[in-house]
Formats: sequence, C-alpha cells, structure tokens
Amino acid sequence: MQKNNPRTINAWCMYDWANSVHSLVIVSSIFPIYFNATAKNEQGGDIIDFLGITIKSSVLFSYSVSMSFLLVALLIPFCTAMADYAGRKKLFMKLFCYTGAASCAFLYFFTRDTLTISVLAFMLSLIGWSGSIVFYNSFLPEIATEENFDRYSARGYSLGYIGSVLLMVFNLSMVLFPAMYGITDPSLPARISFLTVGIWWVLFAQIPFRYLPNNTHNKSTEGSWIFNGFRELKKVFGQVRSQTNLTRYLLAFFVFNMGVQTVMYVATIFGANELKLPDQSLIITILLIQLVAIAGSYLFAYLSSKLGNIYALMIGVAVWIGICTGAYYVTLETEFFVLAAVVGMVMGGIQSLSRATYSKLLPVDTQDTASYFSFYDVTEKASIVLGTLVYGLVEQVTGSMRNSVLALLLFFVVGLVLLSRIPSQKVYRFRLDSTGN
Repeated sequence: MQKNNPRTINAWCMYDWANSVHSLVIVSSIFPIYFNATAKNEQGGDIIDFLGITIKSSVLFSYSVSMSFLLVALLIPFCTAMADYAGRKKLFMKLFCYTGAASCAFLYFFTRDTLTISVLAFMLSLIGWSGSIVFYNSFLPEIATEENFDRYSARGYSLGYIGSVLLMVFNLSMVLFPAMYGITDPSLPARISFLTVGIWWVLFAQIPFRYLPNNTHNKSTEGSWIFNGFRELKKVFGQVRSQTNLTRYLLAFFVFNMGVQTVMYVATIFGANELKLPDQSLIITILLIQLVAIAGSYLFAYLSSKLGNIYALMIGVAVWIGICTGAYYVTLETEFFVLAAVVGMVMGGIQSLSRATYSKLLPVDTQDTASYFSFYDVTEKASIVLGTLVYGLVEQVTGSMRNSVLALLLFFVVGLVLLSRIPSQKVYRFRLDSTGN
C-alpha cells in the first residue's frame, strides 16, 4: 500500500484520540479519586476486604493494575502471532477495543456494594485498552516511512491528549457542578463519566477501523491459526534475539518504563493520600499534565531530529530522575503543580519517542509487525507489573509512598545507563533484515 498517505495517517492517529480517554479518566483522574472515596469499609476506613483478603485500598489499586498487565503480557504474544499469520490485525484490535470500552461502560454500576466485580471490570478495561494498542502501534511501520515515525507518533499522542482533555472537561463539569445537569446523587457524575469513556472510545475508533489497511501483505491462511501462530511467534522471537540494538533497547525500555508508567498510575493516589490534596486540585493537576504533554510530544520529536532518538530519550530519562528527587521532598500544593507540569512535558515526549524508536529498530523487510510489537508490549506491561508491584510493596512495608518514589528513581538511573549503550541516530538506515543480514 502507499505509505505516508495523509488520510490513512490521520485515521491511525485518531485511535489515540479514541482510546486516550481511558488513560485520562479511568487510569489517571476520576476513577482513582472515585475508587479512593468508594473503596472503604463500613467504618469509612481504607482497610477493606477483597475476595477474602484484608488489604489497603490504595495497595489493591496498585495490585489490580499489576495483575491486569501481567495477564496482557501472557496473552498478547499469541494473539499477535495469530494475527500476523492470518493477516487479521484489525480484527484483533477491534476485539480488544470493544472489550475495554464495554468494561468502562460497566463501571457505571460501581458502588461500595459492587466493589469486587467493579475492580474486575477495571482490570478488564485495562486488558482491552492495552491489548488494542499493541495492534494499533504495529500499523505504524506499514503505513509510514522511517523518517516520519517520530513526527506521526507525536501527532497521535498529541491528538490523544487533546481528545481526552475535551471529554475530561465535560466530565469535570458534571463532577463539580452536578446541579447544572439536575443530578442529586453525588456518585452519579463519576459513574456517568465512566460510561462516556466507553461510548467515546467505540465511536471514534470507527475512523481507524474504516481506513486502516486490512491484511496488508495479502496473507492466506492454511491450517490452525493457533498452531501456526505458535510457529510465527517462535520465528519472530529468534529474529528479535539476533538484533543487538533491538534487544538492548528493549532492556533499557523495560527499566526506565517501570518508572514512567508507575508514576502515571499512582500520581493521583500519591497526591490524595500523601499530600492530602482536595479532589479539585488533583483533577487540575491531571489536566495540566495532559495539556503540557501535547507540547512535550513535539519537543522530543524535534530533539530526536537534531540529536537522534537515543540521546533525546536520555534527556527525558534524566529529567525523570529530577522529578523523582523532587517528588520525595514535595510538601506543598504549588510544588506538586510545578512537578506535574514537568511530568507532562516529559511524559508525552518519552512515550511517543519510545514507540517511534522501536519502530525504527525493526528489520527492514518484516511482515510480522504485530508479533514484533508484542515483544515491545510485553516489555512495557512487564515493566508496569514490576514497577507498580515494587511501588505497592515498598508502601506496604514502610507505610509511606515517599519511600516508593526512591525505588522509581533507581529505575531511571539504571535505564539511563542502559540507553547509553545504544547508538543514537536520526534514521537507522543500516538495519538488519529478518534473516539477520
């Protein structure tokens, strides 16, 4: 197919617009705040019972994220291998998308009485969201040429931030001014927000589903998808092992991403529990991060065009080290806002550039982009599992989230060292092909 087609590129970027509302509303802002207020025992304390286990609500939130991404890490490689074998990436992307969106809509029924099933729905929404993204990411090498990866990846993330902020503002108006909508139930605005995420996600996903290519390489299927999918996965795994820069990058990405993703998932809980910030301040903080991240995405695309991808990523990781140092000492609301602005600047940049860098390191002739991106996704999800798990364990053992922040700082330091082992180039023109030549 024709690469760099504007209609196809714009349609691809619209999936960021469609799914990023989950990241903002469900993962980062309204749901964590609602969860923190709802997951209480009968006396109003935060030590609750979940499936017969007594656990602190904030630790349960962290562990549920860890378990969700562990399941994704186990499931996705086989799904992507089957999708590559059959040429059905868009089909699998749809299945995960609709699963995640339906789970978000189900959270409308989240109350204290439905805590257990609502936590499971939250986990399923994470599985659907992250599963669809691996197929979405894998389209980039098929629809664009390498010199445009950074720019298009930044465009996608920017659209995601803009779209999610628009829906967030609407949801926020319900939360802060429920009387404007004739709402008297204090829990209803948040629960409607979860429902709108599911609707928004499905609605705008129809744009990429219509214009993204289906079976780009005209693959025909013979025999079992499952059996041949295993063979496909084994083949790609062997190819990944032969790519030195690719394996080095995956290791570095695994380490620094433990810090990046954990900050994204627990920042709101940190502000609520450690700094005792009011809900309005937390939501303003999240919006600030999203708006600054738009500029951050393009800033790091610019840095990569001047310095190369790896040097640009190293700059981002170095800033994260400073963020963790500041977070350990932060005590005032204004300090938290300043820190959030810096987080937004590097969050958007490091996410979009990480995706683009991996795309550049793939073999030049591969048709198995979904399988290759499954290793990126497994690395990402495994880092989330370990990062949030370590964060939760340190808090549980020491009783303070500030000590958990020190663990994140260590992840960034090690990640910076590992990135320094990879050559930094604007375009990786001399890549190996899928046979290792």
